[in-house]
Amino acid sequence: MPPTSHAAPSATVGAKRSDDRTLTEHLRFSPDAGHIVLFEQRMLLMHASSFAELRRELIEQLGTGKARELFTRLGYQQGFEDGQRLRALCGSDRDRMLELGPRLREIEGFVRNQPIDAMQFDLEGGEFWGDYYWTSSWEAEAHLKHCGVFGEPACWMMVGYASGCCTAILGQPVLWREIECVAMGHERCRVVGRPLAAWDDLSEHETNFLKIESFVRTPPKARPTRSAPVKACTPGEFDDFVGTSAGFNAVANLVRRVGVTDSTVLFRGESGVGKERFARALHSVSRRHEQPLVSINCAAIPPDLVEAELFGVEKGAFTGADHSRPGRFERAHGGTLFLDEISSLPLPAQGKLLRVLQEREIERVGDVRVRKVDVRLVAASNRDLRDEVEAGRFREDLFYRLNVFPIVIPPLRERLEDIPLLVALFLERCNRRCGKRVSGLTTRAYDALWDYHWPGNVRELENMVERAVILADDDGRIDVQHLFSGGEQLKLRSLSVGAHGELVPRAGEANDQCKRLADDLLARLPSFEQIESLLFERAMERSDGNISAAARLLRLRRGQVEYRLKKRES
Repeated sequence: MPPTSHAAPSATVGAKRSDDRTLTEHLRFSPDAGHIVLFEQRMLLMHASSFAELRRELIEQLGTGKARELFTRLGYQQGFEDGQRLRALCGSDRDRMLELGPRLREIEGFVRNQPIDAMQFDLEGGEFWGDYYWTSSWEAEAHLKHCGVFGEPACWMMVGYASGCCTAILGQPVLWREIECVAMGHERCRVVGRPLAAWDDLSEHETNFLKIESFVRTPPKARPTRSAPVKACTPGEFDDFVGTSAGFNAVANLVRRVGVTDSTVLFRGESGVGKERFARALHSVSRRHEQPLVSINCAAIPPDLVEAELFGVEKGAFTGADHSRPGRFERAHGGTLFLDEISSLPLPAQGKLLRVLQEREIERVGDVRVRKVDVRLVAASNRDLRDEVEAGRFREDLFYRLNVFPIVIPPLRERLEDIPLLVALFLERCNRRCGKRVSGLTTRAYDALWDYHWPGNVRELENMVERAVILADDDGRIDVQHLFSGGEQLKLRSLSVGAHGELVPRAGEANDQCKRLADDLLARLPSFEQIESLLFERAMERSDGNISAAARLLRLRRGQVEYRLKKRES
């Protein structure tokens, strides 16, 4: 049943069929270029039978659980991207977006959507409800053909797509669940959508696609048999890792692949992207997981103490060295040493680090004894070490020693689809830590988070959510003023009233948009006559053939429109 509330939902999306032309006018076929484009994104027209065969092979090779996770994640990414396109198309009209979203998936050929009840949502209250029948589901048909009747729902991509699309549109994590499926023997498929936080009986396989844990964990059959088995990830070990973006998944896959080796790893990424957290994840899935992980920030060590910190010091080596102590390499023996901000190491220390990596032995400051060390080195930098080498600030030979397996972590602004999931994670954690009961974010707040440029990346987002939880009222929702109260430069769209009473962007922003539109038209249409003809056709369509209404849209007199129409007809 739909959620009940003392306040009526702010909007109800009717069950009417959307105008296909709104969507199909953004679909272009360019055979000469070998392109199909929808909303300026390249599309592929594939044989459903070939895709179904690929699906069958992945189920056989990976198992049902992993295949489900893979296809659900793929669908989520597609849905989120389509949701972002609909936001750009419809502005703030979320009713229209939710109406067009299911129709868009139908145009893409995956399924037919039949609403059982009108979708309801209350943006301020954080409520959402959707209930649909799916017929002609490509996934259900493929599963029946290749796997037979199944014991659980099989429309994995479609569930992921609906969840991602609604998450992008509503600005909060939404999860759709399939409660009936043709692949299970039902007459048709049925799905119900609610906010992720509203579900209290979710199974692990329904949410695995949102997490990194199963991506980082290496299947037992892939682990080397000659050494001790790598431990499985324990609950909570990867609680900081949620995301569905392609960039995030690529990093997770690289961590999984290199984790079971002893290769040197170099993480690169902007400040705040999570380099140390990925290094900890890497250590926890390695053969060295029972040995220590020792971390050190090279930028925090005074230049004259770098060697003592890394390699240790003998008693009496210098003033104040009244006892011997091991360095980080010795303390990490058998385990992993993580050197953060390695570009900050002074050149003399870089030379000694290079020798340690080559010889696997160290000498403490003030000592002549050589000590063997068995350490896996993981380094990180927020600067491009190639540029540092060019500038003479970093040794080229050391760079090549470190750059065995480089992993570039994308900034948050390139993985915007992960923001709702990260916000939900941080909100729950901060509520618990601060003893608060903040219920979520307003749509304005989510819009602001997506518009922000994130110089501090995930760390900045976490700090921002914590600050907002402190400022917001219990049982209330976080708004823009709670998030951006620390001097961040937020560029929000500003609107003014147009000549006919409509809301339009202010002059500067409108001029920028017009320039982009003009560039696009010039690139696509070979003549001014075609551009003019297109404008007149659209104006007449939008005004249902009413010449006076079309003239108002074009900012022309009725006589001017009539003259041009007659000229075109002749």
